[in-house]
Amino acid sequence: MTNLIEELRWRGMIQDMMPGTEEQLLKEMTTAYVGFDPTADSLHIGSLVPILLLVHLQKAGHKPIALVGGATGMVGDPSGKSEERNMLSEDVLTRNLECVRKQLEKFLDFSSIIPNPAEILNNYDWFKDMRFLDFIRDTGKLITVNYMMAKDSVKKRLESEQGMSFTEFTYQLVQGYDFYWLNKHKNCKLQMGGSDQWGNIVTGTELIRRRQGGEAFAFTCPLIKKADGGKFGKTEKGNIWLDAEKTSPYQFYQFWLNATDEDATSWIKIFTFLSKETIDGIIDQHQQAPEKRILQKQLAEALTIFVHGQSALETAIETTQKLFAAVKAPASALSLEDLENMEGIVRSTYDRKQLEAGVDILIFLTDNGVFESKGAARKMVQNGGVSINREKLIDPASLIHSDQLLHEKYILAQVGKKNYYLIECI
Repeated sequence: MTNLIEELRWRGMIQDMMPGTEEQLLKEMTTAYVGFDPTADSLHIGSLVPILLLVHLQKAGHKPIALVGGATGMVGDPSGKSEERNMLSEDVLTRNLECVRKQLEKFLDFSSIIPNPAEILNNYDWFKDMRFLDFIRDTGKLITVNYMMAKDSVKKRLESEQGMSFTEFTYQLVQGYDFYWLNKHKNCKLQMGGSDQWGNIVTGTELIRRRQGGEAFAFTCPLIKKADGGKFGKTEKGNIWLDAEKTSPYQFYQFWLNATDEDATSWIKIFTFLSKETIDGIIDQHQQAPEKRILQKQLAEALTIFVHGQSALETAIETTQKLFAAVKAPASALSLEDLENMEGIVRSTYDRKQLEAGVDILIFLTDNGVFESKGAARKMVQNGGVSINREKLIDPASLIHSDQLLHEKYILAQVGKKNYYLIECI
């Protein structure tokens, strides 16, 4: 049995840890769980760290449980939140749960022939028939209000203008009960999660100790941040999702490919399973020729394969090469098949007849969703940030005509270095 904590520590994936946790993991096969929030119908790359914790756990010979919070999703975790989030209906939660379940099944081994198969559970299964009076009698009486109010997540919300509802205040009791239930019914002795969950996790270990005299353990990993202070996993278009329909493999690949050297140096340890020796070698290679972006390419390739598979990676690289490697070549060099099969580009349709007399470029760009307003389009054109068919726009008063169509059908618009829009004129 490999030393899980030692492996995670050099990768920078350990922040807080209860005494005895490492010893427990070295002593025997241990069942551990991570909770996942079903407030969307897909996980995003912020969920990759808890997923990777479970994968590392299973690789080290322990048993992973992915707990999808059907019940807690109805309450809302205040940790790291500045305001209370909207409650979801049972129908929406059920759909989200099924989508999240399918995603998790891609990463963990559920085979019954191995000694430590993964499990996916839904805490709604044990909360749905529980009576409120039973809960406050059997669970609520064991954790004092003083203990709950001492948690940072509670303190911050109580001091804010929004305050905190009773529903959110009870969240740590509900999550704590999850750990107690899993400990009792699944012999689960360890909970893992992000550092913002430490207070909730410790409440679970306390509940196990007070309610049945049991022993439980916990550790958390740091919340991933970008070196420049920006929020990890966010782009101008929002979250980077694990669902290929929401974030294409090309866009997913590009996110990692565009990481800074500083971010890529830490992310390749956290988000890949490459060995320490391999990573050290990649970093050395990168430092000798940073312009080749060896580090970012290795990171992007490993993550795209892990989430979307080898075939999706090959398509993402092919699209990248067509859009970037030959960017100095005229757009006419792109075949009709190239344009139609490019994955990850924003697409729209436009009335071709309007182009016959010429259309104001600012109107054309806003009508096709490239910009939200003509003002924004004008500013970007004046700054040299817009190209049509790989030719940089200079005059914001220019017109676009039907004779500019590629293969008598398409206009390829580019904003900045990596945002492409394919407009089909029919």
